Amino acid sequence: MRERTIASHFIRAALRGAERQGLDYRPLLRELGIQPALLEEPRARLAPEQFTQLLQGLWALLDDEYMGFGRCRSKRGTFAMMGHAIIHCRTLEKALVRGMLFYDLFPDAPQVRLQREGDWARLSLDSSSLWDPDHFLTESLLVIWHRLGSWLIGQRIRLEEATFVHAEPAHSSEYDLLFPCPRRFAGERTSLLFHSRYLDMPLLQDERTLKQFLEHSPADLLARPDGGDSLTSRIRRLLGRDCAHWPDLEQVAQQLHVSPQTLRRHLREEGSSFQELKDHLRRDLAIYHLGRDELPIQALAEQLGFSEPSAFHRAFKKWTGLTPGAYRAHQEG
Repeated sequence: MRERTIASHFIRAALRGAERQGLDYRPLLRELGIQPALLEEPRARLAPEQFTQLLQGLWALLDDEYMGFGRCRSKRGTFAMMGHAIIHCRTLEKALVRGMLFYDLFPDAPQVRLQREGDWARLSLDSSSLWDPDHFLTESLLVIWHRLGSWLIGQRIRLEEATFVHAEPAHSSEYDLLFPCPRRFAGERTSLLFHSRYLDMPLLQDERTLKQFLEHSPADLLARPDGGDSLTSRIRRLLGRDCAHWPDLEQVAQQLHVSPQTLRRHLREEGSSFQELKDHLRRDLAIYHLGRDELPIQALAEQLGFSEPSAFHRAFKKWTGLTPGAYRAHQEG
């Protein structure tokens, strides 16, 4: 329930490969309860499990794990076979390199490379073989390789920097969920930088855990946000502990052992504010309840800390472009 919702940009971007292939994806959207009208609203957001199911549905519809963005298909099951090829490697470095060699067997596959740079390691992606106007598959592949590596060693690999060949996109505010680190755009290459110590770590997974992992991956790797240990993520976790009694900034600062002034300054440095974090959490919780249960809108407004339903209506429309009632109708439609 605490998972962050997915911006409609990513749903529209994911569908462009199917559009390119001339396939009708409308039955899939209906099956998942995703109304086309909802996707036309730029501010609309969907639940992460809907996004996971959409990606899995597109793979099935296209029989292509590249979702129509590549020069050739990556047939369903390719990622799983790569997983079986690497699961018995001794270290993360050997596993990642073997996985990259596996994909090199396929012509026109986007090239992924791993390099040591002193104390650092860089995972680079050459996506020039892709038709990827929204950079959707490029971003997705980076996320998948990073989170696959983290899963293999049983701990999150802390990213130091993410660089991208493409210019900063309009949806760059969403990148803190995908790449919780400093980011540079219009660079020489698309890559992730992290400490090389992770490469020497042993794999903690085996064929049994791989089987469980593959039941939903890599789709759920993309739907699951990675807030890391940023200040905004820590505050969000504190706010989410008891949504019936929202702590104020002073109370949160006390729990984090900093002054309110210091907390405000650090949030500004991360491009956020306390009110924005609170609003985003309220938005995501509202979308969660509107899509899952019959909780009356008035009761939901009270639960989210609004003094009256009209204030909740105004806030929700500002966040998503729709009223709570219209959003629920779209979900049920």
